[in-house]
Amino acid sequence: MLNLLEEIKNNQNIRTTDFILIQKAIDFSQQAHSGQKRASGEEYFIHPLNVASILNSWNLDSQTIVAGLLHDVVDDCQVPLALIEKEFGKEVKFLVESMSGLGLIKYRGIERTVENFRRLFVSTAKDGRVIFIKLADRLHNMRTLKYLPENKQKRIAKETLEIYVAIASRLGIGQVKSELEDLAAKYIYSQEHQWLMENLPSRIKERLDYLKKIKPIIEDELNKAGIKNYKLDFRAKGYYSSYKKLLKCSMNFEEIYDLAAFRIIVEDVSQCYQILGLIHKLWKPLSGRIKDYIALPKSNGYQSLHTTVFSLDGQIIEFQIRTFKMHEECQLGIAAHWAYSENGQLNNETRFKNSKFDWVRQLSQQFSNAYKNQDFLESLRIDYFNNRIFIFTPKGDIIDLPQGATPIDFAYQIHSDIGNHCVGVKINGKISKISKELANNDKVEIITQKNKKPSSDWLKFVKTTDARSRIKQALGIS
Repeated sequence: MLNLLEEIKNNQNIRTTDFILIQKAIDFSQQAHSGQKRASGEEYFIHPLNVASILNSWNLDSQTIVAGLLHDVVDDCQVPLALIEKEFGKEVKFLVESMSGLGLIKYRGIERTVENFRRLFVSTAKDGRVIFIKLADRLHNMRTLKYLPENKQKRIAKETLEIYVAIASRLGIGQVKSELEDLAAKYIYSQEHQWLMENLPSRIKERLDYLKKIKPIIEDELNKAGIKNYKLDFRAKGYYSSYKKLLKCSMNFEEIYDLAAFRIIVEDVSQCYQILGLIHKLWKPLSGRIKDYIALPKSNGYQSLHTTVFSLDGQIIEFQIRTFKMHEECQLGIAAHWAYSENGQLNNETRFKNSKFDWVRQLSQQFSNAYKNQDFLESLRIDYFNNRIFIFTPKGDIIDLPQGATPIDFAYQIHSDIGNHCVGVKINGKISKISKELANNDKVEIITQKNKKPSSDWLKFVKTTDARSRIKQALGIS
């Protein structure tokens, strides 16, 4: 408890009056959970205390931290919501109410699963802090999963890997995504995890030793170029992420160049491009391995320059170059945006709606449609949690689509009328099939005709649930 209070003192978003409120919430939660134990044998209060500590480490505000401390008192201690509002205010009451019941609906029957995530995203669309609390709650539960029976371990790990890892990834919270998938994979792929534990650490150490050897060369180049206030360190790839990449490379470690990579963090964007040039001056880059995620960020907001080069002795290494702000956003995703918004001058609703993560509100609005539960889960997996691609309109606007999307999906993403009246498509200036899968950074122009109507054949190849729904609506198919 004292550690949390010391941590909170260093949180710039916490004022003195907020600190008093958090202390009050600590006392309230500890008393409410008195006598309760976790599977580990620890006092139950240790769990909400850890959730609050995680939320504080993300530099979130006092109401979020207070709600983290109280998130289980309604379900587990039968504390009335009216008392929460009286003691801690309406915002905290809403956050606690949004969390209430979510932990009771298990990842089993589809009806309960759908309703669980429907409630989660609807609440998140109203106040983005709900998803932070849920992720912090899941993260601490995964850290202590070893104390549960094996059948529960596998069920919770499966839900974590399929849903919560995907949520963290979509929100750009890199550090949470990586830890959650490593923790979950340990229980789902136990044999593969054991193999990784036996083979990966020595490979990473070998790569890190090499990076340490050439670090002075890079520092010398940066210093000679007058680069100031930079941070040069190393990033080791997560275990599960490494395993997925190994599967694509026939389990050959030699084909994975980023088991450990350099990370150079600087103050502004111009320095990022300057350093990219300096690295290429030192060593020859691999063709096709230069990626500019600053000019074209990933769909979750990730920004960085990536390049892979032939270094000393022909060793192939990867560099990631970004600003300090980009790095914090890479680690904390939407939580970083929450902290940055106008120094707290915007209210929570406006702050969330103005962020890069509008997909949560879109998903919430979609819930009001008459989707069957199976359709909803399929939509969740494909339309929101699949790998994403960026497609350009003729005017240079960017449309964010799931991997495997076609020109018809693209057309309906722009407007229903464009989709309904589509007769053809140009991809990168050339006439193409409307069923062709689009590739990242394609430039797409939809050709329309006024009296054209959708074809039922389109349902055989469209990817997104939205396009499929609009086609059926236009054709009068239920």
